[in-house]
Amino acid sequence: MTDRNTEMHYTPPTSDTIQTKPFPIRGERANFVNKPHVIAMVGLPARGKTYISKKLCRYLNWIGINTKVFNLGEYRRHATTAYKCHEFFRPDNIKAMAIRTQCAVDALNDVCQWLESGDGEVAVFDATNSTIERREMIHDIVVKKMGFKLFFVESVCDDPEIVEQNIMEVKVSSPDYANMNKEEVLADFMLRIEHYQEKYQALDESKEKDLSFMKIYNTGEKVLVYKHEGHIQSRIVYYLMNIHIVPRTIYLTRHGESSMNIDGRIGGDSDLSDRGRSYAKALAEYIEEQDIQGLRVWTSWLQRTIQTAAGVNAPQERWKALNEIDAGICEEMTYEEISSKYPTDFAARDQNKFSYRYPRGESYEDLVARLEPVIMELERQGNVLVVTHQAVLRCLLAYFLDKSADELPYLQVPLHVIMKLTPVAYGCKVERIRLPIDAVDTHRPKPKIMGYLEPRFRRKGNNLHI
Repeated sequence: MTDRNTEMHYTPPTSDTIQTKPFPIRGERANFVNKPHVIAMVGLPARGKTYISKKLCRYLNWIGINTKVFNLGEYRRHATTAYKCHEFFRPDNIKAMAIRTQCAVDALNDVCQWLESGDGEVAVFDATNSTIERREMIHDIVVKKMGFKLFFVESVCDDPEIVEQNIMEVKVSSPDYANMNKEEVLADFMLRIEHYQEKYQALDESKEKDLSFMKIYNTGEKVLVYKHEGHIQSRIVYYLMNIHIVPRTIYLTRHGESSMNIDGRIGGDSDLSDRGRSYAKALAEYIEEQDIQGLRVWTSWLQRTIQTAAGVNAPQERWKALNEIDAGICEEMTYEEISSKYPTDFAARDQNKFSYRYPRGESYEDLVARLEPVIMELERQGNVLVVTHQAVLRCLLAYFLDKSADELPYLQVPLHVIMKLTPVAYGCKVERIRLPIDAVDTHRPKPKIMGYLEPRFRRKGNNLHI
């Protein structure tokens, strides 16, 4: 037995002695889905169902839940070229109704097959699903037959301006309306809506008491939730309560060049370099010229972002969640030092950069989870300028631009560039504005040889990316 007074000797921790997970298994994530889900949209045409479907799919994939949209309109266009005008959607058009019903069955079969195969976790069924009878059919197949979870999302809109705006922004480019002018499209689509209205039955908790659903009124003015079940549906409700369609612009930029950027060291809390301070001044001038109404500025808690945003004349908020990825025991080291001192970890990170977790630090997967409240708040906001860090911006861009986990850690986010994001119909347009101040290049592309440090990262004075 060891004497209590015996002096204990400890060796310093190394990559081998620290409990870490170089390759976290995807199934260990917090958002593990134990039972497949089907999210079925409900609503008249031009109520934003496809917008909600695509946005929800993008969000769920971003947080690590494998999600896919199944759009019934695409099945219908694949099944028949019979669509000539709104007459195809008349309730008394028996031949067309048979085609539409068969397309719904085919789409649901594909949904169930995809989920049952294990490839998918959440399927979004994007269709009008506008009658009790159709929803009963979906429930019978998804819940009773397959044993999956089912959640309906109804988009209700009685604002004619929003409906017309949806038609003009989205439907004019639909394959249904090739070679038709906007006025013809609007007239035909309004008649299509009237055909649906003849038979439309809104979700009703008294008539459909066994269903779980939420109703979104006028793109988020009001939300009603009925019998939602479990973690995934709660996340979906929370997310959809935060989105809106008000026109706005999000400006993203890294901090100005820092002294540690110049030295090639990762992490830390260093001040701006001379060129970094020049960028801060140029950024303030650029934002001033844009005359952005109601602009808010967000930074991390680190000095280099606060210094970069200091001259911008707008209300500012500091977010700890926007701090750079925590490199753990590798903080303030160069890549050359990391590859020399921790060669196994260096190679492991190249092997799976998204999931690799720095010893005593974070992974990109951890960072996505940390940034989820930021995304929720960004969805609620108007015009925002976010001044933050390379790894953080990669995660934010992956959300807005629908990039995969494999692509995310290698997105190019150079210093002294402003990324202007403008939401469009079903996605986001990005414009890159480079301000004329030189900076070191911090981008290290995905290496062809894992664990190999490219020559330019071995030379003193070159910057390394994190």
